[in-house]
Amino acid sequence: MTKVDIFEKVQTVIGLSKKESAEMVEAVFALMKSTLESGENLKISGFGSFMVKQKANRRGRNPQTGEALTIEARRIVTFKPSGILKDQINKELSP
Repeated sequence: MTKVDIFEKVQTVIGLSKKESAEMVEAVFALMKSTLESGENLKISGFGSFMVKQKANRRGRNPQTGEALTIEARRIVTFKPSGILKDQINKELSP
């Protein structure tokens, strides 16, 4: 599913114009991005949590040359689905 697909689903379900639904979805994504950029975690009840984690410097190597190098510290975003989402995804697999 792409952003355009999300725009169209919102338009169909809520009945907004295509432009209004696109603006609404973009506003939600912008809010999510700014929250994560500031280092805050984002929890959406019934869906899951996006968490910002700090990774430290670590040793690595170039796989082509074998040369040792340092992989710089960085922040990453991880996602942990809620129990409700896990259950919904897996309910088709239950007998």
